[in-house]
Amino acid sequence: MAENKTYLDRLVDKSALKEYLERELGDARAVTVQYHDEGHSNETLFIEWGEQNLVMRRPPAGETADTAHDVLREYRVISSLEDTGVPVPNPILACDDTSVIGGKFYLMERLEGDVIRDHEPDRFATAGQRRQVGETLIDTLAEIHTIDYEAVGLSDLGRPEGYTERQVERWGKQFDWAYETTADERDVPHIDEIAEWLEANIPEEYEHTLVHGDFKLDNVMYAPGTPPKINAVLDWEMGTLGDPSADIGWMLCYWDTDPLIDELMPTFLDQPGYPSKEELVERYEEQSGLEFTNRRFYVALGLYMLIAVCEMFYARYLNGNSNDDLYPKMGSVVPEISQRAKEVIDGERDI
Repeated sequence: MAENKTYLDRLVDKSALKEYLERELGDARAVTVQYHDEGHSNETLFIEWGEQNLVMRRPPAGETADTAHDVLREYRVISSLEDTGVPVPNPILACDDTSVIGGKFYLMERLEGDVIRDHEPDRFATAGQRRQVGETLIDTLAEIHTIDYEAVGLSDLGRPEGYTERQVERWGKQFDWAYETTADERDVPHIDEIAEWLEANIPEEYEHTLVHGDFKLDNVMYAPGTPPKINAVLDWEMGTLGDPSADIGWMLCYWDTDPLIDELMPTFLDQPGYPSKEELVERYEEQSGLEFTNRRFYVALGLYMLIAVCEMFYARYLNGNSNDDLYPKMGSVVPEISQRAKEVIDGERDI
């Protein structure tokens, strides 16, 4: 408990936060701050401010790779999508003054529901409900990709031209940033070969849409009750304009009956009812009117991104900038991900 409290103190100066919120939201008799330790990227904290139940999002304590934890981008996107068909929490306020708690942050409403990661809710444990869990997930992604981003004020959120090329370059740089810390611990096999293959196989043309950047089962919330209904898409820190197929490739890396990381990926997708990858892709194409081609490339890109993300987790652990029990495991997990990516680019794995 002492370690967790120490890390919480690094995340939030409670007295400074109280003073700031009193100026912005008015006085509150009861104020509590609770660290939510289920996430593995930006930090999530639950704030009770009087009768308001809020969620704070801020970057992790300590040094992080450039642009990897852009919480104010999240705030902008959910603010723009608030009145669209894409379900998002109501935004409350954003703060770019790092002197308040030691980092930029924003607040949004706290919703009730389930974020599904390590187990399925009992109310969804039938074949019919499981199918709808998958269908609502892919339907929501189709909704994101078909939103009129100009109409909602997001035309300058990113540069869709060259997006996929930049993704290959960006995640290579993120890996290199982390590897400066982790290289002495062990090697990551095939990483250069995977990068070279991706660079040589980037599709010449692709659609330009709003993309989430981290879309997967545990980045949405399912509302209470049945049938399954998503009431919030979460974690928009990498939201931008770009190639929608990159979102699908990333999602498919997590929608797998043979998960690479039990702590990050659902381990129950082999239960009767959950749609197969092929069924999800077919439904996506029907719902969005967009085609998902170059599948091997986009799954390999998703795994390459996962390698970089997990290597950054490992670097944060080695630098003492996280109390997450998952991070030290990345020392052995990242080479396994890299091996799977090699199998994908070699055509040795069913995708």
